[in-house]
Amino acid sequence: MPAIRNVAKVSTDKVFKTLRDNDIKVIDLRFCDLLGQWQHFSVTRNEFDKDAFENGVGFDGSSIRGFQRIHESDMVLVPDPNTYFVEPFTSTPTLSIICNVKDPVTGKPYSRDSRYIAAKAEKYLKSTGIADTCYVGPEAEFFILDSVRFDQSHNFGFYYLDSDEGFWNSGKDGSANGSPNLGHKPRFKEGYFPTSPIDSLQDVRSEMALTMEQIGVRVEIHHHEVATAGQTEIDMHREALLKMADNVMKYKYVTKNVAKKFGKTVTFMPKPIFNDNGSGMHVHMSLWKNNNPLFFGKKYAFVSEIALYFIGGLLKHAPALCAITNPTTNSYKRMVPGFEAPVNLAYSQRNRSAAVRIPMYSSHPKTKRVEFRCPDPSCNPYLAFAALLMAGIDGIKKKIDPGKPLDVDIYDLEPEELKKVPTTPGSLEDALLHLERDHEFLLKGEVFTEDVIRTWIDYKLEKEVKPMQLRPHPYEFALYYDV
Repeated sequence: MPAIRNVAKVSTDKVFKTLRDNDIKVIDLRFCDLLGQWQHFSVTRNEFDKDAFENGVGFDGSSIRGFQRIHESDMVLVPDPNTYFVEPFTSTPTLSIICNVKDPVTGKPYSRDSRYIAAKAEKYLKSTGIADTCYVGPEAEFFILDSVRFDQSHNFGFYYLDSDEGFWNSGKDGSANGSPNLGHKPRFKEGYFPTSPIDSLQDVRSEMALTMEQIGVRVEIHHHEVATAGQTEIDMHREALLKMADNVMKYKYVTKNVAKKFGKTVTFMPKPIFNDNGSGMHVHMSLWKNNNPLFFGKKYAFVSEIALYFIGGLLKHAPALCAITNPTTNSYKRMVPGFEAPVNLAYSQRNRSAAVRIPMYSSHPKTKRVEFRCPDPSCNPYLAFAALLMAGIDGIKKKIDPGKPLDVDIYDLEPEELKKVPTTPGSLEDALLHLERDHEFLLKGEVFTEDVIRTWIDYKLEKEVKPMQLRPHPYEFALYYDV
């Protein structure tokens, strides 16, 4: 696939006007590593000119996860003028801008730049003639905690997290530190959603939401989630795929830094608290062409035939998709029955235990969408959204039948009936094996490459799966120390 030209909707002149109007002293250049972590470095205003938008700014890519090897380390960042924002967290006036990664020798976009992969997915969608826009609306959940400690070595390993809101602190004696226990803790699995004083995080969430809006992320709603210890959800308004992936990166950045201002800490781990609800990231998707929604129709739950085929693609490739949308070993602590986790590969118009749901809040054609409920917020949003779109396109092109909907309470099914419902992988290693066997649909249009898939699988196995398998687990001492 040829390089994607960045046809700027925002002129570079507007960027430089913003620099002048806000007396910007520092420009912070942002990019995403393969695993989904924002990386950055900064240049002073005196060193930043229009040449940066043409030729980029050089950096060493050999220390970035999933990027270059030491003997081919030089890389270039090219700022995207559509993505700048005035930094809300620095004392020095700073402008942050998201960049694309390029190879300085060939001048081509870097194949392992996940933002480039998301851009290619959008271009591939247009090339199929099916649609010209994929709108995405993720519901990323996270925990706002008061403290966390963790460490790992040869002779010990532990974690300890705490939240003043945690139900386990109902009996805490605060007299020793002068902070009385005032009660009003959310009961176990009852955080959704009483008012204050049980919900103690209204101001924190509001500042998070308003800061996101300040930097250009449109927010629809925020609220406490089901779990104790400050589980939170802030929902963003839908956007086209690439822009929404950018917004998810801003979302994580803002929530973590606002929490720090309040003396708190945020985690997007899918399952940080044992025996309570984990944090998912349900992803709402819809296809549009010429400003017309394509998922509304006269089929089941008022969806179109295209929407059903899209669902068929999601369900068919779900085990492989999980390696990208649920990419941590911790992800599979969440993906177990009994905690609203969508482990069942079926679809339904209202059943939240199904992997794909068709929301029925509104009958308006423009609101018709499908919701893939498996993903969690530990994923790289560029890769995750691109992979989901590619699975949906594969379903449409091959007319994959999603089968009959599952409009029953799965937990009321008889064991023999439940066996007929396929499920998501039980571990990251299992999901990676599925991805190894089933990734041809990702290679269409050169959106993903064999190199990217191989790098992803090898990294996850060597850096995450195997290290977890080698280490004793603290609970093993409770089970086996006296054997």
